[in-house]
Amino acid sequence: MNPAPGTCQDGSVIVTVGEALIDLIGEDGVLRPLPGGGPFNSAVALGRLEVPVAFLGRLSHDRFGKLLEERLSESGVDGRYLLHGPAPTTLSVVQPTADGGHEFVFYLEGTSYADLAPADLPELGPEVLAVCAGTLALATDPPAGAIEALLERESGRRLIVVDPNVRPAVFGDRDDYLRRFERWAAFAPVIKLSDADAEWLYPGLAAEELLDGILARGARLVVLTRGADGALAKTASARAEVASPAVEVVDTVGAGDAFIAGLLRWLWSNGRLDAESVGALGSDELQEAIGLAAAVGALQCSRAGATPPTLAELDRFRSGA
Repeated sequence: MNPAPGTCQDGSVIVTVGEALIDLIGEDGVLRPLPGGGPFNSAVALGRLEVPVAFLGRLSHDRFGKLLEERLSESGVDGRYLLHGPAPTTLSVVQPTADGGHEFVFYLEGTSYADLAPADLPELGPEVLAVCAGTLALATDPPAGAIEALLERESGRRLIVVDPNVRPAVFGDRDDYLRRFERWAAFAPVIKLSDADAEWLYPGLAAEELLDGILARGARLVVLTRGADGALAKTASARAEVASPAVEVVDTVGAGDAFIAGLLRWLWSNGRLDAESVGALGSDELQEAIGLAAAVGALQCSRAGATPPTLAELDRFRSGA
């Protein structure tokens, strides 16, 4: 019998940690509520790609919290590390910009997002292969300090993956965040950035120099996504670049979250979810990994809101069916 989505025969699991929120998407003057939050989106994407995944974060007891929990459950995400509380669900108002991007206005204070102290974070079991974090949860405190401590504590035991997913309006002082980001690179073997993240962190720095600099700080694999221009990945000894698959772009919300899920899908299915294996990837393997990730991200862009593809949809898309 095949294992159900979100589970694995040996019990192993990837954990994404951070915020779950409701995106209020502006459409014809109306705000439409959709489940969101970078780590939450990545958990949903991994579940739909039939990768064993659990989400670690606090959900509210309110109506939106129940909506978020339903999305996790129906996507095959394991609930073993879910936390619950009375604080209301975090909200984000999302509006499109003239350049095809989005503006985010976050309502964080006093919400379930901030209701997370170090003592609330559970011990992770031996079944956890990797921990993926980023976006708001590593930027504002609380809960950034608690999650950063968790990542550093777990770095010697499992693969740590960081996706900054920069939101300048709430990330605070750039220099302070940059110092923290460069410290994470010393214990997080996998770092994924978008071109917008890179420009905010290292304005004007060329892509190759950027990736080489992060590798020099200790990371084993660094990936840069470049929207319609595809993606670039490097290890200390290998390099790969892929074009972005052609799709009719409907919405770019959640594209980066879907991309990192696709990358983790490839690493998991090829037995590379550890620091040593990630650092030893050859150019052909890197090409395969970011090619699959780019396909997941492109499919996400073909639909409204953070609604990542299933594994069956991904297989059909990549086969041209």
